[in-house]
This record gives sequence, C-alpha cells and structure tokens, in this order.
Amino acid sequence: MEIAPVTTETPPDDAPVIVWFRRDLRLADNPALAHALATGRPVVPVYIHDEGGTVRPAGAASLWWLDGSLRALAADLAAKGAPLVLRRGNCEAELRHLIAETGAATVFLNRLFEPEAWSRDADIAHGLKAEGVECRGFNGSLLARPGTVLTGSGGPYKVFTPFLKTLLAGTEPSPPVPAPAAVSGVGTLASACIDDWSLKPTRPDWASGFVGTPGEAGAAAALAAFVDHGLGTYSRDRDRPAVPGTSRLSPHLHFGELCPWRAVAAARSAAADGRVPGPEAEKFVAQLGWRDFSTHLLHQFPAMADRAFRPDYDAMPWREDPAGLAAWQTGQTGFPIVDAGMRQLWATGWMHNRVRMIVGSFLVKDLLIDWRVGERWFWNTLVDADPGNNIQNWQWIAGSGADAAPYFRVFNPVTQGEKFDADGRYVRTWVPELRRLPDRWLHAPWTAPPEILRQAGIRPGHDYPRPIVDHARARLRALDALRTITPARNSDD
Repeated sequence: MEIAPVTTETPPDDAPVIVWFRRDLRLADNPALAHALATGRPVVPVYIHDEGGTVRPAGAASLWWLDGSLRALAADLAAKGAPLVLRRGNCEAELRHLIAETGAATVFLNRLFEPEAWSRDADIAHGLKAEGVECRGFNGSLLARPGTVLTGSGGPYKVFTPFLKTLLAGTEPSPPVPAPAAVSGVGTLASACIDDWSLKPTRPDWASGFVGTPGEAGAAAALAAFVDHGLGTYSRDRDRPAVPGTSRLSPHLHFGELCPWRAVAAARSAAADGRVPGPEAEKFVAQLGWRDFSTHLLHQFPAMADRAFRPDYDAMPWREDPAGLAAWQTGQTGFPIVDAGMRQLWATGWMHNRVRMIVGSFLVKDLLIDWRVGERWFWNTLVDADPGNNIQNWQWIAGSGADAAPYFRVFNPVTQGEKFDADGRYVRTWVPELRRLPDRWLHAPWTAPPEILRQAGIRPGHDYPRPIVDHARARLRALDALRTITPARNSDD
C-alpha cells in the first residue's frame, strides 16, 4: 500500500493532537489522553481497525469483546465532547489521512510491547518524525515498562519470584488520574460505522453466551465486585472453578479498560482498611505481576512467540492427532474436568485459570500435541487472549518456558478434578450428561459399576465418551518423549 506523505509546514498553535487508542480503551488513568489534554489543544481520538498489517490479528472471541469496548468508549467520548473516529485499514496510512485532514502535528499513544506491534509503531513513529509529526508514547498497560525491571547485572529476569520482588520494590505506583470532565474535539470527521465491521461472530453466533461487560464502566464494576466479594478468600477460592473466586478482570486489563495500578490500589486499600487480609491482597497483586512478567519476557525474547524459550524443546517429538485435537476442542475427551473446561471456554469465551492448566497439560502431555496448537485455539476462543500471557502460560505448561513447570509434571485430570471440584458442581454445570452420577465416580465415570451407570442414565460411548487415552500410559509416553530432549531425572509426580 502506498503511504502518502504528510505536510511538513509549521503547524499553527491551535493545531489538534491525535490520540491513537489501541488497547487502552478508557478515559481514566490514560497517560496518552492526559498528556494530549495537557497541551490545551483540540483532541482527535481515533481507533484504527488494523487490516493486512504485521501485527497478529485478534481472535474471534476477542473481537466480540472489542466490539463492546469500542461502543462503550465511543459513548464516553461523545459525552465528553470529542467523538471517537473509527478507521479501518493500514494503521500508518490511516494515521496519515487523519493528519492531512486535521493538520495535527502530534500523535499521542500508549505503547504496545509485543514484538510485532512494537516494531510497527517504531516504523510509524520514525516515518512521521521525518515529516515533522511527533509521536509520543507512554506506558498505559503494565505496572512497569519492559526494560526497567532488571537483574543486578542489568539483564532481564527469567524467574518470576525475584522479578516480582524487584518490580514491587523499585517501581513507583502510577497515581490515579480521573476521567476528564470534558474533551475538546475538532468537529465532524469521517468515521466508519462499527456495525459495518461485523466484529461479532454470526455464522454461527457462538458468542451468544459470552460473559462480561466490556467497557470502562464494566471494568470498574468488576473490580469493585471482586474486592467486595472475592478478594478476602482469593488464595483459597481462586483454584476452585465452581466458585466465583477469581477477579475476572483479565479481559478488562487486556483491552486497557482498567489500569493495573488502579487494581493494585483497590486491593491494598481494602487490606489497609481491614476489609481483607493483607496476604490475600498481595496474592492478587502477584498475579498482576505475573501478567507483567509474561509481557516483559515476550518483549525481551521475541522468538518465544513461536519458538520454545528453552531451545531444546523445539526438538520435542510432537504427535499429529486430528481426532484427539477435535475431541479436546469440543470437550469430548472422556475426562470430565477437561471436557467441562473446554465447553466453558466455547460457551462463555472464558475458562477458569486452574482448568486452563489442566486442559493445557492434557493437550501437550497426554496427547503430545504441540503447545502452539493449543495457544492458537485459546487465541481464537478467549475474550482475554493476551499475547504475553497466552504464550508464556502455554510454554509454562509445556515445560519449555522461562520459570516453567518441571518437565515431568503431568497433571492427572482425575485427581485434579477430585481435588479442585470435589463436589462436582463445575463438572455438572458444563457436562450435564453426568449430573446424576455420584461424586465418587464423577471424575472417572468409566470406573463406575454398570448398575451405577444405568441409574445415572449413562451409556459409555453413547451418552458420554470413553476416555480417548489411558492417562497412565499417556504419562509414560510423555515422559519418554521428554527424556529424549532433557537430562534424565526422577519422574515421580
């Protein structure tokens, strides 16, 4: 695509400034917007739906969330006096069109730190600077910008615990900045209609049951609800998938509807007021730190986007198993906790974090399917699919990532279900064909006596699938494969 030049004439003192929204879809605590408003000039807020660029396109579930988040942002900006301009196409070309239309000489943006977006933004900034247009970038998505949390020798951390300690000890919290009372715009500009973008899936409309309220107001409500009802027992309940014990803030954080420092402040304020125990608040803060850790790693080691962080793991003898993959994707593996998680994912666009680890281990260890296959499926089906978290967490499960789980850790889906869903509420919600099966056999229905199965209305292989693998044998197969690329060691769980 031809990129048109922009004017290099000296801009007038009242030339507007562009705020390029990306994954910072909020008005409060938005550094790019705050600095743009501080200039005293009119503001042109724009969101560009990137097409055909170098940045990985969002998955289908993420696009559903994006649709709601953009509509919420557009309404908020319109109420403040500066309608959101929507454009579609090549980001640089659309920015140049907008600069030519408005006479803007400065573009304010909050940085994206994944490698593809970082490189694209740098190229755009250099190109515009050569023609007299300044790009000013800020950190609006992380607790700390990559490159600022380093070891004593000046290198990036590869282990989470010391990273977190340095992050929290050496990073000044970002002070809260309220949403502006008004935003001075520039009048009517050409803008696309979001309905024409068709961001929501329609054939089929598999998003009809998705959960969550996109937008800045939805993020604030979710944070308040978590602090009031979930934070106090977070360390215990976060591993129980049938209990609303997690924050559910991940999509709000991914799309920048919530500043992570505001989440930290809310948790610590609740602890300071005596509403929740201090260790519970810090456990939640550590999870926010893991999000930073994952993004820092991807920024500093860009090859891990599609290569094993530990190079030996690129020699892993993965299997091609289309039938096994399809059973995993559709929640038909015969292992209830795995099937419950995959069905929850498809129905709601979200999956409980503990179950993400269980289903991930099943794919890469029990089925010996490449972690990248699972990462791509999650990328397309999670509303909170985040580049750093998604890649780092899948590599953690596979044992190939930084500070990853030991290679010999192979989650047993039966014992995991019995431990974290002891009363079966989670499985019975998402695998209703097993709802009449007593707890004793719920997580391993193939072990139930024939009479118990008849009473529960279950015909193995008809009403519910038989296990597609024998876990004990699959575990040994995984360990044998892993020993070909890793030093021999004790393989006991």
